[in-house]
Amino acid sequence: MPRFSALLIAGTLTAVLIPFAMAAAADRDRLQINHDIRISPDDNVADVTCINCSVHVRGHVSGDVVAIHGSVMVEQGASIAGDLTAIGGNARLESGSQVAGDLIAVGGSVRRDPQATVGGDVTSLAGGVWVFLVFLVPIVFLGGIIALIVWLVHRNRRPVPVPAYTMRRS
Repeated sequence: MPRFSALLIAGTLTAVLIPFAMAAAADRDRLQINHDIRISPDDNVADVTCINCSVHVRGHVSGDVVAIHGSVMVEQGASIAGDLTAIGGNARLESGSQVAGDLIAVGGSVRRDPQATVGGDVTSLAGGVWVFLVFLVPIVFLGGIIALIVWLVHRNRRPVPVPAYTMRRS
């Protein structure tokens, strides 16, 4: 039974993520799962999304770069016109690289050469505690709201005892 569950989960994830991968392939967007993305100096791509892998930028990205459970390395002379986000990984900018938007690393660190430029804000929430706070706390809060709603509905379905009235005879 556990093997069937693992196959079911893998099949469901594949069925959900394949349309996104096909849409990314039709565009200049790049989406990879479990396989690093390497953007060569000749490449000019739009948005880049990497899940459980890393992104190596040597060319130009005209959109955003997002790595979930992976790192982003922007090498010398590379540029990103949008934001750079690394969740559960590090962000590294080498000398002469440019990020026009914000640079965010949650659960990882930011290593930036002094000659690298960032047009927006730089935010680094290093450590696994931030990943816990960013993702798990909202889920627990939502679970508490659902538990409250279930409790209220369940409470209203219980029969309310009707008090017995006694009449006095005079």
